[in-house]
Amino acid sequence: MLGACESLHARSSLPSGRSEPELKDGDETELVSVAWNQDYGYFAAGTNSGFQICKCDPFKNDIRRENTSGGFGIVEMLFQCNILVLVGNESNMQYPPNKLLIWDDNDRRYMGELSFRSTVRGAKLRQNCIVVILEHKIFVYNFRDLKLLHQIETLANPRGLCCLSHHSNNFVLACPGLRRGQVRIEHFGLKVTKLISAHDSHIACLTLTLDGLLLATASTKGTLIRIFNTMDGTRLQEVRRGANTADIYSIAFSPAVQWMVVSSDKGTVHVFRLRVRVAGDVSSNNRGDQGLVMAHQNSLISLDALVSPNMGSNTSYSSFMKGVLPKYFSSERSFAQFRLPEDTHFIAAFGAQNTVMIIGMDGRTADLPGHHADVPRRKLAIRQWQPSMLRGFFTNAASIL
Repeated sequence: MLGACESLHARSSLPSGRSEPELKDGDETELVSVAWNQDYGYFAAGTNSGFQICKCDPFKNDIRRENTSGGFGIVEMLFQCNILVLVGNESNMQYPPNKLLIWDDNDRRYMGELSFRSTVRGAKLRQNCIVVILEHKIFVYNFRDLKLLHQIETLANPRGLCCLSHHSNNFVLACPGLRRGQVRIEHFGLKVTKLISAHDSHIACLTLTLDGLLLATASTKGTLIRIFNTMDGTRLQEVRRGANTADIYSIAFSPAVQWMVVSSDKGTVHVFRLRVRVAGDVSSNNRGDQGLVMAHQNSLISLDALVSPNMGSNTSYSSFMKGVLPKYFSSERSFAQFRLPEDTHFIAAFGAQNTVMIIGMDGRTADLPGHHADVPRRKLAIRQWQPSMLRGFFTNAASIL
């Protein structure tokens, strides 16, 4: 499954004389964490005794490694590359949570490590860099030689919130700012920093499109999800998950940025129809920093290129009553919903052909019909609902509105 990643050449070696913990194939163990790769084709699962890499469609457990010294609380992939980033959990006797490891699964060896004075809260990968998130700082390292490139101060960030763009020609990073509800956007190629006052409450979840031009955020209140233009910070759309406070677990855009899926602790996964689109060839892999400059200039002139004139059936009837009804009634509602157990942590994303994929930190089968596959013996399940089923939910949701 994992091919050689020739663009990555980090070769910082372990200290001389240090033995590497033995990794071997083993039985399923208890799940600690789950993270999608960048195109949602795979996900990485950290366990209390190692890690697993799983393919989503069709479901397949491709790699399972056990570590005799303990488990990993963070496992991050770079698309389908053989290079992984691992951070030990509290049970790992040799590699504690303040140490980040670079693992080459082709050679079955550690290529390097980074140590910190405090716990690593998160890690993100691009082809040319590693981003390490601590509670109050974010460090950006060159992947080739592990040289520190950037250092960012943040408000307390225990969730390790940070997201990256993944087009090769432009590098955008989004993270919490220094004020409550603020998001900091770094356009490193343009050397532009943008601060967005996204919410009144603290940021709970955020995500970028692959090109980094659109940002979606949710606060600890969890009632609204907002979408912003990262070049000028303009709010483009606001959707409502519900009226009651919720803990937002995940937000994901569909590949063509037509839909957005949101999961929370309320046991409901919402699918929203988006009215935002990127002008011209913004979504092209070849646009680069020059294209971003043009997009920035266009965004300062008019937002019409980013907001579709046809809002479609996703717009609630009450949205036409803005200024008359309270703000609660003016936010757009979800186009479809999936009901799931409330006591389980679920993360959601889009698969091929707008399939909605949901991973739960349990082993129960789906309550709704559709394809699903479970990893045996508790703790991990992946659910998929095909487009035909989604259309049924969309029709029902639209008729209610």
